[in-house]
Amino acid sequence: MQPKPEHFGPSYADAFKDHQVVDSYRYRPAYPQEVFDILASLLTDKPVAMLDVGTGSGDIARHCVEFVDRVDAVDCSLAMLEKGKHLSNGDHPRLNWIAGKVEEVALTPPYALITAGSSIHWTEWSLAFPRFRAMLTANGILTVIHRKIQPMPWDADLKNLRTQFSARRNLRSSHVLQELEMRGLFDRQGEKETASVPFIQSIDDFIEGLHSRSDFSKQRMGPQKVMEFDRQVRALLSPYHQDGILPLQIVGTVTWGIPKEGAL
Repeated sequence: MQPKPEHFGPSYADAFKDHQVVDSYRYRPAYPQEVFDILASLLTDKPVAMLDVGTGSGDIARHCVEFVDRVDAVDCSLAMLEKGKHLSNGDHPRLNWIAGKVEEVALTPPYALITAGSSIHWTEWSLAFPRFRAMLTANGILTVIHRKIQPMPWDADLKNLRTQFSARRNLRSSHVLQELEMRGLFDRQGEKETASVPFIQSIDDFIEGLHSRSDFSKQRMGPQKVMEFDRQVRALLSPYHQDGILPLQIVGTVTWGIPKEGAL
């Protein structure tokens, strides 16, 4: 099987063990409520158990306890899990926090739903996807969930800055679902995008949210590069703020399908 893109490698995933990244993660936009309505509608099997892959601080798992009987939330970052335990629903009795790699940890299948919120690219695909396949119920599905800011007038300039300052080398655009389908690891069955919802954020908080990403972690960038990146982003965004805040719109996308063994 063709190896996955280098910038999805474990060295970049390790950034989420950094406490500075963990602290910055709360500045990412929340998933629209409609994301969870879609997930609930996709549950058709029993037991109504769910596995959340790369759960981080549980932005998906902590909401799903409202409509499932059990959520197993797995992440290799202890710092992320500890943060999640202190957030809303973090101590819910139907939520099980599990530290380790999803390819290796002990789990309690079957699951009617496996979710991955902007995290599926960090797994070891050749090991994870056959395991997902084996752990699903007869009609169970894997969902990949993304949240994004709707197009804004500064997007092109910000993309140029991000390319200039990224801590990743040989960065190229990769659409993870297309990469998975090309390797015979995912059979896409449906996709739905939510309506956009307003998200109000200050420029400083927006910048801090950028540092929650592996290629812009402060530790990887170094203090001088962080200072200059923040300065240039702030200068770029300043003309667009209204009373000190940015008027953003957020959408979520849920893509679902069947994990496969992969092409030889």
